[in-house]
Parts: sequence; structure tokens; C-alpha cells
Amino acid sequence: MNRILSILIASAAMLVSASSAYAQESGYDVFNPISKYLAKGDAERLSAWFSDNLEVTIFATSNDSSRNQARQILKSFFRSYTPRSFVINHKAGRPNMKYALGTLNAGGEMFTVTIFVNFTETECRIQQLKIERLD
Repeated sequence: MNRILSILIASAAMLVSASSAYAQESGYDVFNPISKYLAKGDAERLSAWFSDNLEVTIFATSNDSSRNQARQILKSFFRSYTPRSFVINHKAGRPNMKYALGTLNAGGEMFTVTIFVNFTETECRIQQLKIERLD
């Protein structure tokens, strides 16, 4: 009886571990909608991916912001620099955290965008978003 219980517990642990690993590995897909919203300049939909508190850096000015504050910061940026396109150039990460580097063409200028996304077993959220002018 104890052996059966041990096998069931071990099986359940492997299942939880496998589903968590699957969610993290398939988490790279999260950059697809994020990229789309950046390319469109859609701060409303992009903010759905924000953590409750995140770091937003635009032109070396960093703000620890609530989701609503970050949305307003990006709305202001998109008003000044209307996006034309966004392309992800590189993706990488480690368990529970992935990042992407991309190029944003907006307002006639080119920007480097860095996006850090935190993964849990149930969700993925942007922890940091950084926009810098390309030199």
C-alpha cells in the first residue's frame, strides 16, 4: 500500500514538474502578442501583460511603476513616436525568466527594446521594459 502511494506521489510530482517546464518552454510564445502590441503602439493591450509593478525605462529614465502608470508612460511614448514596426532579434533566458531584444521603428527613429518576462506556473508577466535610442 505504501509503495503504491509513493508511486502515485512521484507520478504527480513528475506531472506537475513537466507541465511547469512545458509552460516555461512554450512561454516564448508570449513574445508574439507583445511584439504585435509594440508594433501597433497599443499600450492598452500591451499593459495586460504587465506585472502589477514593473520597471519601465525610456531613454535612460527608469521608473518603478504600477501597471497603470506604465501604461500611461507607454501611451505618452507612442504619442510622441508612432510605431511603424517591431522585430525581435534575440530571445534567451533561464528558468522562470525570459527576455527578448528587439528593434522598434517609431517616429522616424530606431529604438532597441528589451523585454524581461517572469514566468510562474500559472502566468507570464512583463517585469521590465526598456526602450533606448539606437546609436
